[in-house]
Amino acid sequence: MTEKEMDKLEKARKEINEADKEIAALFVKRMTAVKDVAEYKKERGLPVLDREREDALIARNSAFVEDGELRAYYVNFLKYSMELSRSFQHKLISGAKVAYSGTEGAFACSAAKLLFPDAEHVSFGDFESAYNSVVNGECDSVVLPIENSFAGEVGQVTDLIFSGTLYINNVMNLSVKQDLLGVPGSTTDDIKEVISHPQAIAQSAKFIREHGFVATPFSNTALAAKHVAELSDKSIAAIASDDAAKIYGLTVLASGINDSGMNTTRFATFSRVENDGAGRPDDNFILVFTVKNEAGSLAEAINIIGKYGYNMRSLRSRPRKELMWQYYFYVEAEGNIRNENGKNMMRELSSMCDKLKLVGSYKVK
Repeated sequence: MTEKEMDKLEKARKEINEADKEIAALFVKRMTAVKDVAEYKKERGLPVLDREREDALIARNSAFVEDGELRAYYVNFLKYSMELSRSFQHKLISGAKVAYSGTEGAFACSAAKLLFPDAEHVSFGDFESAYNSVVNGECDSVVLPIENSFAGEVGQVTDLIFSGTLYINNVMNLSVKQDLLGVPGSTTDDIKEVISHPQAIAQSAKFIREHGFVATPFSNTALAAKHVAELSDKSIAAIASDDAAKIYGLTVLASGINDSGMNTTRFATFSRVENDGAGRPDDNFILVFTVKNEAGSLAEAINIIGKYGYNMRSLRSRPRKELMWQYYFYVEAEGNIRNENGKNMMRELSSMCDKLKLVGSYKVK
């Protein structure tokens, strides 16, 4: 190698070293910002992975590299940087406590694990206890079902949404397959009684009716499976998941007994801090409100929402427990409520509603 070639090599290596030094400083800066992102997500019960945002960032940032050959390498560099960021966030959030209603094997437990794979998952016996664990600071977030595609709303959770102080920052859809679980050695012909959560019973009503079973409500599907295992009675079965069968040593006597093959439950993540839409706008939101007891007041509220261009996907009424024959209203709508249009709508609604609460905004998962 000639002296000229050696000088060229040394110059190139020096430039690489200088670039690496700059990259190291920028890496520390980036990961410091990642810490803030992790804290934001932990407070609001948001998942680490946001695939839509990552794809958008890769498309945008890769355009900064004009050289087509180098751009492909830069895309891989970005993907690896994001993988490192996610890994770091998982480590930072791993101490989070996420509550759910039920026990190991419940669908809510599955949803909590899917949303927060690195968190500590804490079970509670009922919706209210799980919800209040976040209110009082025992847990960071709680995952609760809000609606089933077949059986409809989960009324107890809707009431907590209205009366409580927590915010919804994330909603996911979970496919639900209900199975008939019995003790080992039992058959479907042995079963006289089935126990499960009222939602699971409603979702499997046709199967129960066709077999002439007596249906007994229970607090939770997984707890029902546990109870059947403890009873060890061949005439009693539970309606729950196949995960619950594995956990409690039961046999799946019939699989997929729910009436609808499209059976899906929507689970929401509740936290103490509201997601203000930082980063990108959400495309759905939930409101609860009460209106004055005057003719046309509800129609006026609905018209205001429509006037600002929001499409209502759901409108429900629920009785107010503290006031006889008085109702509150629950609305889910499509659109970004975090912009000026949304703020104007909220101002106009608040002028004619006795109570108005933006429960949260979220992206459809």
